[in-house]
Amino acid sequence: MVEGHNLGIDGDRLWDSLMEMAKIGATEKGGNCRLALTDLDREGRDLFVRWCEEAGCSIRVDRMGNIFARRPGRDDSLAPVMTGSHLDTQPTGGRFDGVYGVLAGLEVVRTLNDLEIETERPVEVAVWTNEEGSRFAPSMIASGVFAGVFDLDYGLACADQDGRTIGEELERIGYAGEEPCGGREIHAFFETHIEQGPILEAEDVTIGVVTGAQGQKWYELEIKGQESHAGPTPMPVRRDALLGAARIVDLVNRIGLDHAPTGCATVGMLNVHPNSRNVIPGRVFMTIDFRHPDPDELAAMDREMRAGVAEIAERSRVEAKIKQIMDLAPLPFDPACVEAVSKGAEALGYSLRAIVSGAGHDACNISRVAPTAMIFIPCIDGISHNEIEDAKPEWIHAGGNVLLRAMLDRAGRGRALRCHARPRAGIRSGP
Repeated sequence: MVEGHNLGIDGDRLWDSLMEMAKIGATEKGGNCRLALTDLDREGRDLFVRWCEEAGCSIRVDRMGNIFARRPGRDDSLAPVMTGSHLDTQPTGGRFDGVYGVLAGLEVVRTLNDLEIETERPVEVAVWTNEEGSRFAPSMIASGVFAGVFDLDYGLACADQDGRTIGEELERIGYAGEEPCGGREIHAFFETHIEQGPILEAEDVTIGVVTGAQGQKWYELEIKGQESHAGPTPMPVRRDALLGAARIVDLVNRIGLDHAPTGCATVGMLNVHPNSRNVIPGRVFMTIDFRHPDPDELAAMDREMRAGVAEIAERSRVEAKIKQIMDLAPLPFDPACVEAVSKGAEALGYSLRAIVSGAGHDACNISRVAPTAMIFIPCIDGISHNEIEDAKPEWIHAGGNVLLRAMLDRAGRGRALRCHARPRAGIRSGP
């Protein structure tokens, strides 16, 4: 039972921490570029570790580079209540995606220290490696290894476009830990995140109680035609790989529209070879991303894509190879953890609504091995994966307050040296 209406985080301190972290990899348009396992990612990790050590946490790093900062509980043999997210960003990413969930967890630890609250169970804050999947595909790779979705050798061998592997880059930046990746009990896991969509802001709702996540299927396609001179080669005999790819882009878009409003279909990457202005393209690498909350609809999207690609390849006189690299079924989150989020928001008087995540998160993998829930806050205009991504300080504060209460609900109160929680300085904890 969480007591004290004024129990809440220091919203100003959380905001200041976010802005300090945002200096690492800052972009001209106000966003962030901290690609996974780059030197900038190392700087962000180092800052997080320093802050956690200053807050009295012990630090462990596993073989996939996942970081765990632990605040002990009264009974430290019990499985921890964990929270966290990621520090890596998209190439043109924002200041809140991922990092908010990490630093909100750190702020919970700092607040427990300030109020001298001892939890029954230990509390941990996690940083998951390569959530974005921008430099190394697929996304959420390290939480996937932790949860048994991928094996360790596969995770360490994943390479970027320059052939550098996750294992090599972890060694280079000093975050190749010795702890096993996974295989330990987590009592409950919470991830706090901006919505990355427009629903909460449009409905003037402060807290999204995430009940589950859409299913996802990711594919890599290689389209092979034949390079040839752009001038002498007649149109009817060409084997233009880019033309075939363009027709597949249109196919993917039509599949998304046919399964609207909850289905989404995206071609996010297109690499053309030899990429010369007077050479007919002979090879194209491209990606496809399908999402839907209904597994039957998601399966139908898969079938329609495969049939359509086969027809386009024949018509365009090219070869098309499809490799599926991720297959996440739609999933519900743990009812007790979802209820803890709802109770925390209601206790503070925040407006709230149930919501399904349209994006993938590390919480989706962790839900396979631990009771899990997520907390969403609005982001301005629903924009994310963009340098102009933004959120209001009062939303940031509210999500942190709900996280604190949800974690205490699951971690239990051991003892408190102070009889009553004192009001926090800075931004008010009310709605």
